[in-house]
Amino acid sequence: MPELPEVETVRRGLATELADRQILSAEIRRPDLRRPFPLGLAEHLSGRHIVDYGRRGKYLLLQLDSDHTMIAHLGMSGRMTISRGNKPPPGRHDHMIIEFADGLSLTYTDPRRFGLIDLCKSAELGRHVLLAKMGPEPLSADFDGKALAEALKGRRTPIKSALLDQKVVAGVGNIYACEALFRSGISPRRSAHTVQGKRAERLAEAVRTVLEEAIKAGGSSLRDYAQTDGELGYFQHRFAVYDREGVPCPDCTCGGQVSRILQSGRSTFYCAARQR
Repeated sequence: MPELPEVETVRRGLATELADRQILSAEIRRPDLRRPFPLGLAEHLSGRHIVDYGRRGKYLLLQLDSDHTMIAHLGMSGRMTISRGNKPPPGRHDHMIIEFADGLSLTYTDPRRFGLIDLCKSAELGRHVLLAKMGPEPLSADFDGKALAEALKGRRTPIKSALLDQKVVAGVGNIYACEALFRSGISPRRSAHTVQGKRAERLAEAVRTVLEEAIKAGGSSLRDYAQTDGELGYFQHRFAVYDREGVPCPDCTCGGQVSRILQSGRSTFYCAARQR
């Protein structure tokens, strides 16, 4: 599933290419994804401008000049691709196509259909059911060791599971949780409530830096994800532990190797010799 760096990369691509362009038309090519498309979405979009390109966690927030915001989630396999000029006919997994002035178009493709598109009044965005209970943005000033330690107090789940809880911190998924825990030297098995003080500071800083580095690399492309121009992300070439079971630990001083365990049905990759 695309995580914060992938969604932020898409956001930046949309903002760069589609700024100040009017939506000429929109075509919704099926009734639903994970949930139904909003009724009248195509008609609502036609003739509008997108006045702000935002993000909350793993959600894209496209604010329209109608005082409404379109919320988009890429699910497991979604991608948004910008095209110019002559385009091939829509594919079977192209579920929404938005035509802009100057011959640009935006196609939302989602083979597994786990993504979603919603529409709400911009003034009510913070109260939307998908966003209301989300934790702080990890790249904001609201997220630091102190804030993370407070969010983890009393939590008896493994720290890896706690990081995936969007109420603790927004936008972190399986890949970047594994990488941040490795960088901070914290075992994914450690009980979340014990990550306090210096441990919390190390982990918060690791979360921030790994996300920033992944954004600079255009995100991680493992299966379906691509940037808005179709180019793949490159951060997967810099993974320290994720999907690297059995290889020597990148920390040459510990002598360990990368192991894989299952936590809540998800694969976790870590070095037991380095992470405590």
